[in-house]
Amino acid sequence: MQTVQLEKLSDIQCQPESQLKFVIEAWQQIVECRRVLKWTYAYGYYLPEHEQAKRQFFEYLQGEAESGLERLHQCTEKELQSYIVTTEGPSKDFNDFRTKLAGLTSVTRNYFENLVRALENGLSDVDTHGTSSRDVSSSKTSKSRGGRGKGTISSKSSGSTRISDDAAHWSCDHCTYANYKSATACQMCHHRR
Repeated sequence: MQTVQLEKLSDIQCQPESQLKFVIEAWQQIVECRRVLKWTYAYGYYLPEHEQAKRQFFEYLQGEAESGLERLHQCTEKELQSYIVTTEGPSKDFNDFRTKLAGLTSVTRNYFENLVRALENGLSDVDTHGTSSRDVSSSKTSKSRGGRGKGTISSKSSGSTRISDDAAHWSCDHCTYANYKSATACQMCHHRR
């Protein structure tokens, strides 16, 4: 990609290769995420069968990360080709593509950082003993986590609710699990809405 395709893209789009680093960053993110994803399957295999809540949470995080990676890979591989194989010269919507690819790279990185963080913590955000993990994590500082797609952040009093694209669900800001709209607390980590 760096030696052949990037040079060709630079010539066709009339942009210096230094302005095309976002393509290399996207491919590097794909490679890193595939490596992480490979090991998540081993992690999932060894999750104890009796810890159903942890397994569901793990599968949810893994699925979100995997679908984000697939969107990034599709954009990087398929959509990029249309800008490389064109003979018409610079494309007018190349800057829109740059913004889209950089955004997908960032979102995918966030999904995988959340997944790795959860695995490093032994999926401790999941309530397995009937106590709220919110009590345990209340002393930690709240960090902004990657949301779901184009969802909007709700300004509830606790500030802990994310509304997803799907109006029938809301995403927990604590663990990102998609809950039914009628739920007042996260079904996975019991963090209040």
